[in-house]
Amino acid sequence: MKRLRAGIIGATGMVGQRFITLLEDHPRFEVVSLSASSRSAGQTYRRAVDGRWKLALPCPSYAEAMIVQDAVADLQTIAQSVDLVFCALDMDKAAILELENNYAAAGVAVISNNSAHRWTDDVPMLIPEVNPDHAGLIDIQRRRRGWTTGLIAVKPNCSIQSYTMVLAALKSLHPESVHVTSLQAVSGAGRTLADWPEITDNLIPFINGEEEKSEREPLKIMGSLKNGGIEPATVPAISATCIRVPVSDGHLADVSIRFGAKTTKADLLATIDNFDNPIAHLKLPSSPSRLFHYFEDNDRPQPKTDRDYANGMGVTLGRLRELPPDNPYDWRFISLAHNTIRGAAGGAILMAELLTSQGYIKAKK
Repeated sequence: MKRLRAGIIGATGMVGQRFITLLEDHPRFEVVSLSASSRSAGQTYRRAVDGRWKLALPCPSYAEAMIVQDAVADLQTIAQSVDLVFCALDMDKAAILELENNYAAAGVAVISNNSAHRWTDDVPMLIPEVNPDHAGLIDIQRRRRGWTTGLIAVKPNCSIQSYTMVLAALKSLHPESVHVTSLQAVSGAGRTLADWPEITDNLIPFINGEEEKSEREPLKIMGSLKNGGIEPATVPAISATCIRVPVSDGHLADVSIRFGAKTTKADLLATIDNFDNPIAHLKLPSSPSRLFHYFEDNDRPQPKTDRDYANGMGVTLGRLRELPPDNPYDWRFISLAHNTIRGAAGGAILMAELLTSQGYIKAKK
């Protein structure tokens, strides 16, 4: 199979670096373009990230000699050379909206890691294992905007990855309300422990905008494609608290749920274990063979030991426990996902694989 030509916009940032490592030798996508802001344009990628490489993995050799382009000024040149782009450029929201619209209008499939288009009416926000049918919104998007090969699809915020898939798996048990406390790694802010000394022996009990995203985005993802848009789900009602903690990678969530009917631990675990993954039959390269893993040990999951489960694309759970009758919630558990893999670059790549398998992303003629 001939690989599609991919570009990475925002290639020098932490998420861009993660895209570069995950796309090395990818069976369906070949990286042919790296772009960033004008500050890095014209340099080799190796020079552009010198002293700025944030991952534990080394920079793949295929990227080192590539010349970084200007994501804005070189848009037409980039658009002619690629079939799709993964966008992780750090700009203000209005500028990202314009940039992604311009790439899609130039015929490029835009797979966005940014938040700018998450609430645009005709743009799907996808977790492939939860709402692959929302990709149908692309047909409406293209008709409205007159695009043929161009499209925009976005992935949700990294903070919701560890629990939204679990909520979707438990849908048949009718979860009514949820409280989640999200303990978020420093890489979610594009930082490392080494370059953020203030986080040592410390935590920050507020992340701007994060709680609203954590409460609203799961409801759009679990909603329905109706009347030319997405009708968000009305349940479960979600209340979130988001805290930055001194962990390098891995967002961990403490989740409490109230269900509409009495349920048992055996019911909960069986429902999660038997989750009918709607994309399993597609055998997508980045899709984990087993999405969830439950630990019986009371001290698991832990970010350091468990964030790389299923190559960082799975979700681990533990400490499922029934709450007393006078508690407003019925059950409580801990869940964990890798925020820069499943929550960012890996989730976007899986989304691109899905849209390719559905025929929305093709080689441009």
